[in-house]
Amino acid sequence: MNETLLINAENISHQFANKPVLQDINLQLHRNQITTLIGPNGAGKSTLIKILLKILTPTQGRVAHHHNLMIGFMPQKIHIDPTLPLTAQRFLQLGLNNIEKRNVQKRNAQKPGKYHSTGLEIIAEELGISALLNQPIQGLSGGEMQKVLLARALIRNPDILVLDEPVQGIDLQSQSQIYQLIHSQQKKRQCAVLMISHDLHLVMKHTDQVICLNQHICCSGTVQSLRDHPSFIAQFGLTLPEHALYQHQHTHCQHADAHGD
Repeated sequence: MNETLLINAENISHQFANKPVLQDINLQLHRNQITTLIGPNGAGKSTLIKILLKILTPTQGRVAHHHNLMIGFMPQKIHIDPTLPLTAQRFLQLGLNNIEKRNVQKRNAQKPGKYHSTGLEIIAEELGISALLNQPIQGLSGGEMQKVLLARALIRNPDILVLDEPVQGIDLQSQSQIYQLIHSQQKKRQCAVLMISHDLHLVMKHTDQVICLNQHICCSGTVQSLRDHPSFIAQFGLTLPEHALYQHQHTHCQHADAHGD
């Protein structure tokens, strides 16, 4: 397994208007590893993601990226003007830079009688959205839109895929499909995945590292180490339902080889 360190965050703290949002966060994200970030509303999850992506500069601490790190980001949701004439294919093409677009056009011009599959079309086929490419993006269902957003995050072959609640607001069948696609794409590409999620079923099934955040890291570690921890069991019980929603009560899980208070 390639365990290249992609993102290293050291002593991260952050405030908004002198109000602490994050306190003394240390974490590392490696290639070919799935990390799931869990925590209650207001725990600082989205703020931490922005800091890790260098969208936001922390009040204290530093974030280092691997050289030429390519990041694919899938937002929780996106608003598109309903009057904008935009197909799913055109929306995905917006994720390509001008050089990549010109290369596709050049290949097709050199052999006008031969059709060339592009990276966009290959990803669309892998995610099962080829039939949606020519449809107006505003007419897609919630599950279809999430697949398109996942495709857009993958289109430039990222080193790390960052997902903010990727199944928020869609039905259970679509949730299961999205989870399977994320897992299969991660295995194929051997990229890192950082995901905010409230779904314990996903955490238990696929995650290599779980980080429980409530402004600071309450506990972190492998799925097995947290699942067997007495504090974790006290919160969630010995048996987890197949689709258990995460409800965090701020009782601390002390993890011997992870982060405590």
